[in-house]
Amino acid sequence: MTLPTLGIDISKLKFNVCLINCDGKLRHKLFPNNEAGFAQLLEWLSKQGVSNCHGCLEATGSYGEALALFLHQAGHRLSIINPAAIKAFAQSRLSRTKTDRVDSELIARFCQAQEPPVWRPPSEEVRELQALVRRLESLIEMRVMEENRLSSGIAVEVVRQSVEELLAHLNTQIRRAEELIRTHINKHPRLKQQRELLDSIPGIAETTAAHLLSEITDITQYRSARQVAAYAGLVPRERQSGTSLRGRARLSKIGNARLRRALYFPAITAIRCSSFFRSWAEGLQKRGKSKMMVICAVMRKLLHIAYGVLKTGKPFDPEWMKSA
Repeated sequence: MTLPTLGIDISKLKFNVCLINCDGKLRHKLFPNNEAGFAQLLEWLSKQGVSNCHGCLEATGSYGEALALFLHQAGHRLSIINPAAIKAFAQSRLSRTKTDRVDSELIARFCQAQEPPVWRPPSEEVRELQALVRRLESLIEMRVMEENRLSSGIAVEVVRQSVEELLAHLNTQIRRAEELIRTHINKHPRLKQQRELLDSIPGIAETTAAHLLSEITDITQYRSARQVAAYAGLVPRERQSGTSLRGRARLSKIGNARLRRALYFPAITAIRCSSFFRSWAEGLQKRGKSKMMVICAVMRKLLHIAYGVLKTGKPFDPEWMKSA
């Protein structure tokens, strides 16, 4: 049975919806992006005679997380879509107008035409881990900003002291966040086992393991390691057409940027400290790959191996990898 589709264009304070009923009629409505707005949405859907629908919204960071979970718990089907897919769909329709109302209809049309896969929310312990890890990321970003400000030279003494005091506070908060992440993982046996499996991979230590677990969320939803790499935007994108266009293959970067950031320094560490990765990277260099291409290839390899150890429940074995 075809369900009504609900396109949701969400922002920090509000969200526009476009409902396409089974008879093709459109209904638009604007709601505040809070719990009261979520309840109003359910009441409005009920008035439209809709008890179950297929909702669709773009992956826009934290703005849509609460609404997505609310609709899922209310029994509605929900899909969370890469904004690049919506943009490409708009271009295919030669859409020239961009407003919140138009975008919500566009998302509803995309949902109706493509029938994207249904989103499954992460478990409660993974959602908490994700919140802790992202808070740690924010604290580290703030520390880098203040360190750059201090290193650039501050002539006024009281300003320099203020920056140093803030840095000391940020360092304390970072250590506390790291301890909270460690305690949280240790408290949940499945997360603890997965962290130990990831920790067996060269270059991946405790912090990177926490990042991977918080962003991959559920390894069972991926059918292959390549799917995980595509989710992270670590698959190559070739540019060839006839005889006139033969561009160099580059990373697609259409995916989870947090995963890519989390794997960059572990890839460098793996090349430097692991004979397995070092010999593999040297082989790529001999085939003419640039330094950055080699690092990206190792990032993808790390993610493939991470998928393998989590899927099989067995730690990394370089001897098995050589014969695989």
